Amino acid sequence: MSERTDFLRWVETELRDAELAIHNGDADPRRAIWSTRDPVTVFGAWLTATTAADAEIVFRRLEENFSDCTSYKFELVSADVDHDLAYTIGYEHTSTTWQAESTSYTLRVTQLYRRENGSWKVFHRHADRMD
Repeated sequence: MSERTDFLRWVETELRDAELAIHNGDADPRRAIWSTRDPVTVFGAWLTATTAADAEIVFRRLEENFSDCTSYKFELVSADVDHDLAYTIGYEHTSTTWQAESTSYTLRVTQLYRRENGSWKVFHRHADRMD
């Protein structure tokens, strides 16, 4: 099996499960797949972070405000792997509750990953709403 195929399997399982969990108010699976080694950046649709410590603050805020996800789908547009670096570009289609209000939205998302101790870790996320 190729590196790319293995990486995409990880995207379709661990990464997807972590994103679904955070939209249900549980950031622990996301924490498990994010790097704690700077540089780490989050240019999120709602919140921004420029260090791993700041990313933890973002994750805490997200888990406090999200709940009751009824649908999450990642539509992959492009992805590749080059040794210990990888990227994904795609659309996240989500129906969830944010601050007690039901909402549905689509985000354009680019993420960068690096292999740390044999595991993929996210170290950059850029997401914006499609309106």
